[in-house]
Amino acid sequence: MKALILGGKTGLLGQALAHVMKQKKWEVVCPDRNEIDLFNARQLDSFIQDNRIEFVFNTVAYTRVDQAEDEQESALQLNKNLPSVLGKVCRGRNIYLIHYSTDFVFDGKKNTPYTTEDTPLSQSTYGRTKLEGEKVLLSDPWDRLLVIRTAWLFGPFKTNFVDRIISMAREKDNLNVVHDQVGSPTYTLDLAKYSLKLVDKETSGLFHLANKGQATWCELASEVIRCAGLYCKTTPVPSAEYPHKAVRPSYSVLDCSKYCMITGCSPRSWIQSLRDYVYHYQQ
Repeated sequence: MKALILGGKTGLLGQALAHVMKQKKWEVVCPDRNEIDLFNARQLDSFIQDNRIEFVFNTVAYTRVDQAEDEQESALQLNKNLPSVLGKVCRGRNIYLIHYSTDFVFDGKKNTPYTTEDTPLSQSTYGRTKLEGEKVLLSDPWDRLLVIRTAWLFGPFKTNFVDRIISMAREKDNLNVVHDQVGSPTYTLDLAKYSLKLVDKETSGLFHLANKGQATWCELASEVIRCAGLYCKTTPVPSAEYPHKAVRPSYSVLDCSKYCMITGCSPRSWIQSLRDYVYHYQQ
């Protein structure tokens, strides 16, 4: 099987997908940004045809959450317009498109995990534009479209929250970490493997996919420090101590029961995944 992974050269999730898929003997194509104009439907279609692509994984997004408030057009271009182009091309060729979205499409007002049936209502430009990208695809779906919402990614190949916590904990005795945002920490290598299980089932539609369990940023940081065998205290603080331009959802835990029902598999806990990551990539 041959897949085009957009973001597979430099992205946190894209590189994880490429790594896992190569291990599973997929043939993957991860073009540089200058190799193809992703917003040119004709050029993209020709690239897919010339390379005999059967699956397209889109991990490209404008993810600078605060900067998006000032660069709304740039966020819209990557988060809505790109999925629109990809949808037209993949739908036209009836090939699989796996598009990744985010927990930021929700406003965080719930206190129980969000299902795919819950109505999204984002409070940030990043979340709103990602939601618009979902809508443009799901408004005209075909039976080879997967939209996967995920959250709080960590993993190898690119610096992330876990890496930064380990780096700071090696230099400081105490870290102040936000404790009033709750989400679903997700290991990119697990996410890649779980995504392929959905593809194997030849299913379509909207799914939530994250590691099992929930945490605040402070709880995640504390577990990171513990796993790394470091001696650094974490002090829980409110989000108000670190004001941002963009509003973050205070609660955005994802309910993955639909994934479990379709695949017959349950994601492992984020703590197990974190231990794997720290052991294999942080020694």
